[in-house]
Amino acid sequence: MSARVLVVDDILPNVKLLEAKLTQEYYEVVTALNGPEALIKIEASPPDIVLLDVMMPGMDGFEVCRRIKTNPLTAHIPVVMVTALTDPTDRVRGLEVGADDFLSKPINDTALMSRVRSLVRYKMTVDEWRARENTASSLGMVEKAANAMQEPAEQARILVVEDQYFDSEKFIDALKVDNDVVIVVETGAQAMTKILQVDFDLMAISLNLTNEDGLRLCSHLRSSERTRSIPILMIATEDDMPRVVHGLEIGAHDYIMRPVDRNELLARVRTQVRRKRFQERLRSTYEVSLSLALIDSLTGLYNRRYLEAHLQKLLVKNEENKRSLGVLVMDIDHFKKINDTYGHGVGDEILKIFAERLKRNIRGIDMVARLGGEEFVVLLPDIPVERAYIVAERLRRSIAEETFPCSAPEGAISVTTSIGGAMINSQPHGVQEVIDRADKQLYIAKEHGRNVCVFEDKGALNPAEIQIEDRRTI
Repeated sequence: MSARVLVVDDILPNVKLLEAKLTQEYYEVVTALNGPEALIKIEASPPDIVLLDVMMPGMDGFEVCRRIKTNPLTAHIPVVMVTALTDPTDRVRGLEVGADDFLSKPINDTALMSRVRSLVRYKMTVDEWRARENTASSLGMVEKAANAMQEPAEQARILVVEDQYFDSEKFIDALKVDNDVVIVVETGAQAMTKILQVDFDLMAISLNLTNEDGLRLCSHLRSSERTRSIPILMIATEDDMPRVVHGLEIGAHDYIMRPVDRNELLARVRTQVRRKRFQERLRSTYEVSLSLALIDSLTGLYNRRYLEAHLQKLLVKNEENKRSLGVLVMDIDHFKKINDTYGHGVGDEILKIFAERLKRNIRGIDMVARLGGEEFVVLLPDIPVERAYIVAERLRRSIAEETFPCSAPEGAISVTTSIGGAMINSQPHGVQEVIDRADKQLYIAKEHGRNVCVFEDKGALNPAEIQIEDRRTI
């Protein structure tokens, strides 16, 4: 996995040393000798990760990090602060301004590469969701999310897997500041039970469990669909560093060393919770935009874009499985007159009720979409022709036999529909071709006086010959 790394340090030999190590691993390396130069280079060509020295004259690393993380255009870029400082308060200060991790000088090469790979993977995931969000935002579908640092970190649900009482109590005490719900278990089996009951925002797992391998538990949680997106914070000793590196490789997000400092713990938990909530917001934004792109906002039915994509898949499946597909095109009779007489508000009410009645009278595998205006399409996969006749007639009757309650002066109005149908065999067909075939039958239905179903190769259906069955048996 290649990436662009910005190394920032005011001491040139330190820069050259890191540059050599990263280049050897095939990373593209850019360098800066001070904070202002780094900010200029980040703005001109954003890197995938920043390795930032803390102790620099003028603008120190804390201020550079703060500026990176408060700028919406760069806040998603991971920052690792490189320092000789050993006071936990310095680590906490860095985490509070948005740093993603710390590396202590002299730098351990294995830890360096592991942390770079882990954070680059994280950034690539966020970049993918941000790209989708940008597309939705440019289309005016959704508002743009801010950045991870602006996400709330309070009232998180934390699972702690720790059999050392002193450290588990430290978690509970430290995280009560944010009103977090902290659940402590002592074994992996207990953890799996809790995970099935609660949706957690973070899991903290000891690598020093007495009777089991905490790293194996991390691996299991990362491979499980239910838990793979939940951040994992490893709890370890200095002697566990090779296992911590392995944990980062298999997908754990962060680690904290014993003895656990309460303030550092709180800062690291906040960082991971914010990240998770930010990614969830991006994912939700994408799902909303997808819904807006594929769903008709008035009726809640699929729109033409989705219909065409879905129909294409059904035609391919039809051809492969040698089955038949029913396609119905229908519209509301004299809909223009309804709008002219009662206004578009009533017209919209009629469209909504019309759509709801269609949905109520088809099978779960069938699909109804709004083609545009007052025109709708129903797709009936894997259905014999006689059954398609029954469905079409049932839909017609569901519209015609019960008035539509609405805000018209009389309180309800009568509505009818005309339906054109075509049965599509297993030969190759195009999407527009099959819609046009059913649409042609719709026009014939209009010529027959409306409120009728007309099928290709059959003509107008005789309602007296169609015995309607319960829709669930069709």
